[in-house]
Amino acid sequence: MPLTIAIIVAVIIIVSIRQVNQYQRGVKFTMGRFSSVANPGWRLVFPIFQTMIKVDMRIVVIDVPDQDAITRDNVSVKVNAVLYYKVTDAKTAIIEVENFNYAVSQLAQTTMRDIVGETELDNLLTKRDDVSKKIQEIVDQATDPWGIKVVAVELKHIELPEEMRRTIAKQAEAEREKRAVIIKAEGEVISADNMALAAKKLGEAPGALHLRSLQSINDLSSDQSNTIVFAIPLEVLRALEGIPHYANKKGSGTTKTIQVPAD
Repeated sequence: MPLTIAIIVAVIIIVSIRQVNQYQRGVKFTMGRFSSVANPGWRLVFPIFQTMIKVDMRIVVIDVPDQDAITRDNVSVKVNAVLYYKVTDAKTAIIEVENFNYAVSQLAQTTMRDIVGETELDNLLTKRDDVSKKIQEIVDQATDPWGIKVVAVELKHIELPEEMRRTIAKQAEAEREKRAVIIKAEGEVISADNMALAAKKLGEAPGALHLRSLQSINDLSSDQSNTIVFAIPLEVLRALEGIPHYANKKGSGTTKTIQVPAD
């Protein structure tokens, strides 16, 4: 008889052993009422009288499916995201909400649609981090009474209608053309300033224009063209005009003019 009792007790103990892993917590109920939270290790849960629900305390990743939404400026888009959360209080997560995984997923979907509806398309495309942070704050605040901490929310993809994609592509092309025209105009202004400065220096330095002309002739000499039209600078013509006057002035004191009778 004592042996039988011992065997029955041993069987009950063996059947009652539950293993709680390091990343888990066990929420134990005794006769339907919460009794304790089991830490990692082997724990006794007596059948019929007690039950235990294991809760994963690691970070859980939820893929929020595509959500149809309309932005503040009336553009229809499809948005999906990834949500990261973890259970911080196993007791609250089990007692306060029926299925916290499903509840968090549904809350993230509705919140994402609401935030997208309050955001203009340009901000939605260029400021994803701000939109993601706003969704995280709202979902985290709503899930805090459930013992859940939302770690992060990241927008994965924003799908636009085909006509809107073409419009954005045209806008980007027009923007690039505008920048190209501005850069070209700025380059022409700089070039004109440099040419004006060079002309001023050539005009101020005696003989500089002649040297520049000779350099131009030297550059043209390597060309294979048959005809070269060369414009003589005005300074050269003025210099040629002064040669007879300089010669007469120099010869008036040292030479005599001899007239030869015609035949």
